[in-house]
Amino acid sequence: MTKASDLRQRLRDLRAGQPGVRARDAAQALGVSEAELVASGVEETATCLSTAWRDMLGAMPTLGRVMCLTRNDHCVHERHGRFEQVSANGPHGLVLGPDIDLRIFFGQWHAGFAVAEETRSGPRRSLQFFDAHGTAVHKIYATAETDMAAFDALIAQFRAAAQSTELAVTARPAAATDRPDADIDRQALRSAWRGMRDTHEFFGILQKHKVGRVQALRLAGDDLAQALPTDSVRAVLNASAASETPIMVFVGSPGCIQIHTGPVQKLVPTGPWFNVLDPTFNLHLREDAIVHTFIVRKPTDDGVVTSVEAFDTAGRTIALFFGARKPGQPERGAWRDIAEARAAA
Repeated sequence: MTKASDLRQRLRDLRAGQPGVRARDAAQALGVSEAELVASGVEETATCLSTAWRDMLGAMPTLGRVMCLTRNDHCVHERHGRFEQVSANGPHGLVLGPDIDLRIFFGQWHAGFAVAEETRSGPRRSLQFFDAHGTAVHKIYATAETDMAAFDALIAQFRAAAQSTELAVTARPAAATDRPDADIDRQALRSAWRGMRDTHEFFGILQKHKVGRVQALRLAGDDLAQALPTDSVRAVLNASAASETPIMVFVGSPGCIQIHTGPVQKLVPTGPWFNVLDPTFNLHLREDAIVHTFIVRKPTDDGVVTSVEAFDTAGRTIALFFGARKPGQPERGAWRDIAEARAAA
């Protein structure tokens, strides 16, 4: 029995005992990366794709309506819609449609597969992309509204010349540790922060001052960033739904940030998960993984932009929440009131 056939058999045995187990959880249980698990099904349930990521992204609008999924360890973001306003510039890709809104970092994309799998609800087809460590960076699922002829044509166009069940992955390096707080020039950090004209400058400020994101939020002062109770995300989502205030929800993987802009309506807690279960947007948030939550205020040319940001115990971003807005527009007062109510509490 080959390594791949052995892994496929172990997966079948696992699914027999745990029907419906998700691929990510199955891979963890079997001691392999998710990408290795998918690769083991090449020529049966999976097809290796080429690494022509930019060209592939450019072909996505032909598919019609799909469901895009981006996740990290603690949050899953699912959005239905079409690929529109697609562009690629060097290592970055952009999708700026009203429904599918993505920021793509091609440097993190290592392997891609077309996957056809049987589920309890019937056959399901998808395009799945992974980083060099075997972690999923983005997935695109066919739906009842997808043009399946275009889906098949895309797979044929980007099918890799070599089809192999073997996939080399590397261990993820340890995360960099923050410098001691005493080494951070807090006044210089505050000055740069208060001088922002666009929210996109924030990442550059963190890099320039060699400060971690949570560390910066801790050190900046309560006028710029204030710690909140860890149940604040649930409270903000509940308040947004009750007041019908449209929001923006950012969730990122190592190679993609996916954004929902619009209202949230059906909120359903299930065990440790807090869920948004709307027709075109689903969010699954593991609340017990939230260790740090902040309200963050960033000056811009359009006025202060307020966010509520959630992080895990290692300081990794779980999800970011903003009021729905476009560049050139001021922040919605209703959103600011919702966020500031958590700070006041």
